[in-house]
Amino acid sequence: MTKQPQEVELLAESGRLLASVFELLDRTSLVGMSTLQVNEIVEKFIVHDLQARPASKGQYGYGFVLNSSVNDVVCHGIPSQSTVLRDGDIVNFDITLEKNGYIADSSKTYLVGEVNPLAKRLVKTTYEAMWMGIQAVRPGARLGDIGWAITRHAKRNGYSVVREYCGHGIGREMHEAPQVLHFGKPGTGLAMREGMVFTIEPMLNGGRRNVKAEDDGWTVVTRDGSLSAQFEHTVAVTASGVSVLTLRHDELGMIRKMKIAA
Repeated sequence: MTKQPQEVELLAESGRLLASVFELLDRTSLVGMSTLQVNEIVEKFIVHDLQARPASKGQYGYGFVLNSSVNDVVCHGIPSQSTVLRDGDIVNFDITLEKNGYIADSSKTYLVGEVNPLAKRLVKTTYEAMWMGIQAVRPGARLGDIGWAITRHAKRNGYSVVREYCGHGIGREMHEAPQVLHFGKPGTGLAMREGMVFTIEPMLNGGRRNVKAEDDGWTVVTRDGSLSAQFEHTVAVTASGVSVLTLRHDELGMIRKMKIAA
């Protein structure tokens, strides 16, 4: 379950490359683009520019390099030529990348064009909730501390936390032990140890937390049709706290604000 220092460094290299994929999307105008077009841009960048492997493609029979979850889609949205991003949408891109045999996993919810204030608030709160969970990571703390921090922030802002999907250990395999729930009680669950590497990836709904899977076997949506947002980082437990392996350059201010080591 724990990784050796050299393994953490290899994971960090995959994380740095994956962060650059999101920085590419940050520079991309998404309005009018299909989610399949975004998938193709990301695949070309990972394979040809970064000389890496899009780890999601072929995993569990999945045929694409990313998940694209628009508006009321909670997770696992399938890229499609017919799903065109419109002004006012929110969309989560969940992307994995393997380099030198080690996998990093991250996701970000984008505001497409001019988005209404309620949707912006949901996205902002979800991002903050992820960081609240990251801030709880340190040796000796418990996995329940992460879930409690996330749920507390979500509930204070009037949002629900999806319970059916969780973070996970990651390394040579995309999904390893332990499971990292986004709800829980402080002081409960597995104790964190230096060298553990896992994802924190809360999904917050604007309405109730209930979700349902669609007939394609992948796409998960909110039962009440409310908006859903998600953010995800891959993190490592260090001797003094936590290192965010998929950190983007624009997040250095958040690291300082949360008093987390870069």
